[in-house]
Amino acid sequence: MKKVLSIALVSTMALTAISATTKTAQAAVQLDSNHVQVEAGDTYKSIAENAGVTIAELEQSNGREVGGYDLIFPGETVTLPGATTAAATDTTTQAAQDTTQTAQATQTTEDTSYQAQDTTQATTQSAATTTQTGTSQGTFKISFYDPAVLGSNMGYGGVAANLSVFPKGTTLKITLSDGTVLIRTVNDTGTFAYSNPNQLDVAMPNNQIPSYGVTTASVEVL
Repeated sequence: MKKVLSIALVSTMALTAISATTKTAQAAVQLDSNHVQVEAGDTYKSIAENAGVTIAELEQSNGREVGGYDLIFPGETVTLPGATTAAATDTTTQAAQDTTQTAQATQTTEDTSYQAQDTTQATTQSAATTTQTGTSQGTFKISFYDPAVLGSNMGYGGVAANLSVFPKGTTLKITLSDGTVLIRTVNDTGTFAYSNPNQLDVAMPNNQIPSYGVTTASVEVL
């Protein structure tokens, strides 16, 4: 009789442990295609793995320091970059690259001339206003994107920002951490910039985007 009771007690404890483990490992709740709600036991690593993205991509989508210490709490909303699985992301990225290469190969001479002219104007404007000083806005996270790759003809003189912080038409002097000075006019808002008031997405040709990808900069309004 004692042996039977012991076996029953061990079984009950095992089931309780399994139940507790299951609850602890519960995945974040999917709110929509781009957002999840943190559950107890979730980490940036587990959320990134479930979404099929890298931790760095998840950090960028939520305005976190890449490679930093990601502290999250139950009930918090985490923004996903948009991918669902690593395989799907790779396939989509490759397809987008192939489409972009095809589009670039078939661009008309007029489009190419327009982009070259716009780049020259942006460079000239930057050179003329580099020495100007404006009202300091503090330090911002800076990322880069190529409008042409996204199929946009907005050119390279702009910067995407949270429009509640910098309205369209605002001219910004952006001094990167390596000393490079960029003069850009707010003309758009992007996914990262919209969700992160302290981030700017600077328009720049792909072949000129710094290898580090994301940096910080002091920002002034001219």
